[in-house]
Amino acid sequence: MQRSVRLKSFELVARDINDVDVDLLHALSISVRWPHRPKDWDLLRRAGHGIVAVDGIGRVFGSAMWFPQGDDFATIGLVITTPRAQAQGGGRWLMDQVLEQCGDRNLALNATHAAYPLYVSLGFTNEAIVYMRQGEIPQKLPPMPAPDGELSDLPSGRLREITELDARAFGTNRARLLALLSEDASIATLSRGGEVVGYSMCREFGRGHVIGPTIARNDQDAVHLTAVHLKKLAGRFARVDTREKDGVFAEFLQQSGLGIAETVTTMSKGRRFLNRESNGPWVYGLASHAWS
Repeated sequence: MQRSVRLKSFELVARDINDVDVDLLHALSISVRWPHRPKDWDLLRRAGHGIVAVDGIGRVFGSAMWFPQGDDFATIGLVITTPRAQAQGGGRWLMDQVLEQCGDRNLALNATHAAYPLYVSLGFTNEAIVYMRQGEIPQKLPPMPAPDGELSDLPSGRLREITELDARAFGTNRARLLALLSEDASIATLSRGGEVVGYSMCREFGRGHVIGPTIARNDQDAVHLTAVHLKKLAGRFARVDTREKDGVFAEFLQQSGLGIAETVTTMSKGRRFLNRESNGPWVYGLASHAWS
């Protein structure tokens, strides 16, 4: 695998993403209007691996990251190229580097409209649409029935209570990622008969807060696990990424000021990624596009 590529009048070299100043990564995401702050980039680098494309004087023209989730699975994200690099094949070159690093792992990603043709050409197949919902939270949320169970806060030191539930919903154990997220997140759980049947996290991200992951067995449980955070964010900006197009949960988000800002496509390569278990836990809110 070649470690550099010449794009007409200039050459880009692959460097480890940890060797690049975070302000340069922040500038890259700003250039494509992504909301990631330097702090968000720092967390991403702690959670996974990646490369950046730099020129001879250290300017960053692109990035791509991958995140191990268990032993045989990984998600891919933060695939960004400047228009100049993209027009000359920089995106494919970055993906070639990442795919080589991922080896034989099964893979999943969330494709923007612009990047979708590239991923199709690399053998990724469609699975679902993700709806990025965001907006300012109203002072009063829409009415909802009482929760079926007990809502409570979960201290970060008790993550084992939700790890198995999360693995059933997500499809693989991502305990390390949950531990990283919990460092700066508030965590709510829903219990019935002494058993945790759902949970949600809320943390600062971009221009406000993101609620996710949210794991629940049904729409109503997901509503309450989301509402417990939204109540604390009245008048502030929040975001929820979900694959729920309609139904009680989607309608609740709409009525709570979270309209659809854009969509991306969940795609996989290798084994199928999304496998919803009948009456089992489900990922109602994504941790992020990169982590799914």
